[in-house]
Amino acid sequence: MPRAVTLKDIARETGVHVSTVSRALDPRARDSLTVEVVKKVNETAQRLGYRPNRLAAGLRTKRTRTVGLIIPDITNPLFPPIVRGVESILEPLGYVSIIVNTDGRQDRERSQMQVLLEHGVDGVVHAAMERDASHYTDLQDRNVPIVTVNRRLDVDGLPSVVNDDAEGIHEMFRLLYEAGHRRIAHIAGPPTISTGVERLAAFREAAKAFGVSVPDAYIVESEKFLFEEGHRCAAKLMALADPPTAILAANDGLALGAIQLLRDRGLGCPEDVSVTGFNNSDVLSLVPPGLTTVGVDKTGIGKASATLLISRIDNPEDPETPHLVQPIEVVIRGSIAPPPRAGRQDPL
Repeated sequence: MPRAVTLKDIARETGVHVSTVSRALDPRARDSLTVEVVKKVNETAQRLGYRPNRLAAGLRTKRTRTVGLIIPDITNPLFPPIVRGVESILEPLGYVSIIVNTDGRQDRERSQMQVLLEHGVDGVVHAAMERDASHYTDLQDRNVPIVTVNRRLDVDGLPSVVNDDAEGIHEMFRLLYEAGHRRIAHIAGPPTISTGVERLAAFREAAKAFGVSVPDAYIVESEKFLFEEGHRCAAKLMALADPPTAILAANDGLALGAIQLLRDRGLGCPEDVSVTGFNNSDVLSLVPPGLTTVGVDKTGIGKASATLLISRIDNPEDPETPHLVQPIEVVIRGSIAPPPRAGRQDPL
């Protein structure tokens, strides 16, 4: 079996010191070297077939160069672009991610968190955390840096990267209002998740800002951000004696479930009921009538969360706790129209 290539072998071939080879091969330490030296060392390492020994490096630096990435639902189109954004930042820095999926279950989240800790991850990007995640103390006790993405946690000292939920909901409400709707209902996200709570609060604020009275029955909380829940919640809304002419859903899955319920009842979207969503996916333009929704930069929030986590790993004593709010985009398609004439409550 051939002997493994070492840093000394590369140093001998290139005529530079071993420490220079080490810095040249480290994406985070090579800035002090010239471009020519870095190129020469890396080309020589590749030619010789050098493979870094991460285990040995981890013993020296007390780092594994691994980051845990926890997501709630691998099938939800929101999360793959976030994963791609995270990995686009980690890979050039020599990190790899360990991705775990919780299926939206706290028991699975706890067990997967333990797996990550047992693997000695240097930090965690968490997209699945619920607001009252008591097991967060496991990370605190082990001084493992963590950043939440797309969600927040109800504790102090935890950095997060989220989308501008308030602005997104306000813009969807504005579109419905300007189309003539006054009977506007909301299918809210789960109250255990920050996005559910914050988007509901934003809906109430938007209704107040536009002077629209929203009956309690016009707000239905889902148990999960799923198509089936949108269908169930929309059924409750449309069973009301005075049903809404518009449904502002807290995410696209809920919105699509609501549109399917309307079809099941022989109603059309938007001619009978207008519907909006939140998050956006390109495929939504292919699903009639085309869902008007809030576009978010999924890859961007992934990049921002990974960048923030690496900063926390490198500067563990930094007292700053950034909470980054990313801008949204209004994506107008075909799911909004003026309400049926009988559905108008106020003159336009």
